Amino acid sequence: MLVVDADPAVHELLATALNRQDQKIQNAYDGREALDYLRARPYDLVVAGQGPNGLDSMKLLRRMRAIRPETKVILTGEPSATRALDAMRARAYSYVHKPFQPTPLAEMVHQALQSSAWENDVKVLSARREWIGLEVRCKLEAADRAVHLLGELEVDLPPEVWEDVAAAFRELLLNAIEHGAKSDARKRVQVRVLHTKGSLIVHLQDPGKGFSLVGLQHAAFCNPENDPTRHVEIRAEQGQRPGGFGILMARNLVDELLYNQRGNEVMFVKYLSR
Repeated sequence: MLVVDADPAVHELLATALNRQDQKIQNAYDGREALDYLRARPYDLVVAGQGPNGLDSMKLLRRMRAIRPETKVILTGEPSATRALDAMRARAYSYVHKPFQPTPLAEMVHQALQSSAWENDVKVLSARREWIGLEVRCKLEAADRAVHLLGELEVDLPPEVWEDVAAAFRELLLNAIEHGAKSDARKRVQVRVLHTKGSLIVHLQDPGKGFSLVGLQHAAFCNPENDPTRHVEIRAEQGQRPGGFGILMARNLVDELLYNQRGNEVMFVKYLSR
């Protein structure tokens, strides 16, 4: 792994957070040095931040792409929805803002190192702040990247609000992937994130045939009042993984949750002011 940043403290932090015996970290402190390393040999992953004299990591990404187009790159920088979207459009694996939270960054690095066939898993279709459009490939890794990207886009939300939004989004996205697309990585979920004056609206459309909310016996929100764990037994009988709390959880985390008649589109609203 190649780590590029002008700040020695960043290298020290990453060395501590990413300390693994099977991982070798090469440090570079400016873009020219980093490009020389890339010309000399391939790297499994590059973590690229600010260079000296304000060298922009986006420019560095484009130059690295010209040398080794297949290299996975995690860009770092200031909290900025625009930069996060630009990074994804430029085929970065992810964008992580500073100051770093060591554990999430380490998890993202580990995921990137383990990933294969990752390009175009998360496509940016619309990058207007008030209307963000994404296309997410129907696999777990892509869902994790999409949830992280949404966090970079909503970095200004109060932590407690973001935690609710992130949990609801993740559960509904996983439902769309697992149940709507049957975990078929050839298919995609359409995601729209809309900002109004006082609310955040998230809309998901999966490629499946849909379902009826009435009688969805493997989901917790359909449990009889006198049998609150009935769905657990049904999921075990059907050979499904433990779970089934997604819709119930999402309903409790957001202010409004709506499905279309067909059941393959869902929208939730989180009010940001009262």
